[in-house]
Amino acid sequence: MKRVTGIGGIFIKCKDRDSTRAWYEKHLGIPMESWGAQFNWNTHENPAIQPYSLLSFFKEQTDYFEPSTQPFMINFRVDNLDRLLEALRSEGVTVVGEPLAEEYGKFAWILDPEGNKIELWEQL
Repeated sequence: MKRVTGIGGIFIKCKDRDSTRAWYEKHLGIPMESWGAQFNWNTHENPAIQPYSLLSFFKEQTDYFEPSTQPFMINFRVDNLDRLLEALRSEGVTVVGEPLAEEYGKFAWILDPEGNKIELWEQL
């Protein structure tokens, strides 16, 4: 089973989201929306799927990254979230909360050995 297929997004806590987005746009040339930026990719494996990755900024006080205390969270793209979660649980990996299905796909969260929260995402 293929596990991670790429990076789905990088999420960063910041004190001033507007200034941070403006800095990334001005100095790195990344066009920003109010929520962040989207990078679209091409895939030869399945041309019907249009994969993308995100860069997004969260308020410093967000609890979305909990129980991690880190100011960032990485989202990894996966092919089959249900099967991967089954395998990770059997390997003793800590799963945080319950999986969630949204219009953008299915999501689940795990902790790495350092306590960093990782988001897993199966694009629908």
